[in-house]
Amino acid sequence: MKVSTYHATEYLQTEADIKEYLQASFETGDSRLIARALGDVAKIKGMSKISKTTKLDRSSLYSSLTEEGDPKLSTVTKLIKNFGYSFSIS
Repeated sequence: MKVSTYHATEYLQTEADIKEYLQASFETGDSRLIARALGDVAKIKGMSKISKTTKLDRSSLYSSLTEEGDPKLSTVTKLIKNFGYSFSIS
């Protein structure tokens, strides 16, 4: 039995897909999953471009936006705003 690796970035084709993916990751409350989802979206949108527009170090983004990473809240808020979204509590 051959098992292939799943890469979310291969399936996030539209803004609606991206929004739903981020929403689902935040709903879990799992900080590792949220960091990875933010990293996936940053890769789709272009890590270098994100780095320039948010004034965040590109190498720091790569390392903090993984399941092992732990991005600061200021990083998360800058990314969410850069992606064109906002936070809400319900």
